[in-house]
Amino acid sequence: MNNTEFRLYAGDGTTIASRGLTLPPYRKEDSLDDPRFYLADKPLRDAVNVALTLGQPLLVTGEPGTGKTQLAASLALELGLPAPLTFHTKTTSTAKDLFYRYDALRHFHDAHFLTAARPVDAYVTYEALGLAILLSLPVAEAHNFLPEDRRVPAPTRSVVLIDEIDKAPRDLPNDILNEIDNLAFTVSESGRTFRAAQAFRPIVVLTSNSEKNLPDAFLRRCVFYSIAFPDRNRLREIVHRRLGDRAFSAGMIDHAIEHFESLRGLALKKKPATAEFLQWMQVLERMSIDPANVGPKEAEALALSYCALAKTKEDLALMHSHLDKAQR
Repeated sequence: MNNTEFRLYAGDGTTIASRGLTLPPYRKEDSLDDPRFYLADKPLRDAVNVALTLGQPLLVTGEPGTGKTQLAASLALELGLPAPLTFHTKTTSTAKDLFYRYDALRHFHDAHFLTAARPVDAYVTYEALGLAILLSLPVAEAHNFLPEDRRVPAPTRSVVLIDEIDKAPRDLPNDILNEIDNLAFTVSESGRTFRAAQAFRPIVVLTSNSEKNLPDAFLRRCVFYSIAFPDRNRLREIVHRRLGDRAFSAGMIDHAIEHFESLRGLALKKKPATAEFLQWMQVLERMSIDPANVGPKEAEALALSYCALAKTKEDLALMHSHLDKAQR
């Protein structure tokens, strides 16, 4: 069993050099986030195509870690568009925040200490949906409002990801109903109104973890799809696409999926999702663990690997108890 990289930290004051080890370079698994390897099932593909046809936002729900956020990157890649413009919703977000931010404090400071007044536009920073609307406009109309790294030679469509919309205050979805319908907004500080050119209408993807219900009026303006947790066959396909066969022994992937499903079947507070499953598979691979062939030594390593799956102390204890019972 190759446990070396999982024994680098002993926690006893000794150094890795004294134990004959070296600290290896970090190895990032780029394939986990690569949109080329995203796997959308047919119902999800259908929902995306309906949203594209109608020009409506696509609202995607599902368990955390089931690929809602990565969908936007996959969509942008397949449509030949730049990486999505992303807005991460916060509990303090307002409707205006989706389009722009106004630095009132800096404006106030400069008004008192600068000899030459600057235009109000100098204190406005455009956010994901605002940038997408600007990018859809003729270059002459948008050029002066876009940061240099966002300027393009011609109008273009953009994919906008509004992530975890359910985190927002209750009023935010209602506050952006007209803006979502018309894809237009007004910078109140300058009085300028920007409206997306219809030919280059931004493609909006919203995600929700269903932590709270969204208003009916908002839902009626969206195409809705809920991503179900993958079944066994789909998990196997996801592993092959994201991780390849790598060092997995024959049958190991099936054994790992079976074990993972048994853990998800426990009364966990936070069930591990696809993202945690892929991380756990990396741990199993590097430690050469096959969950179907677990002796006392392997059981210790398998219990260690649950740290990649459990998100609460209680869930970790429940997984360990499940493993102990299986070993008896």
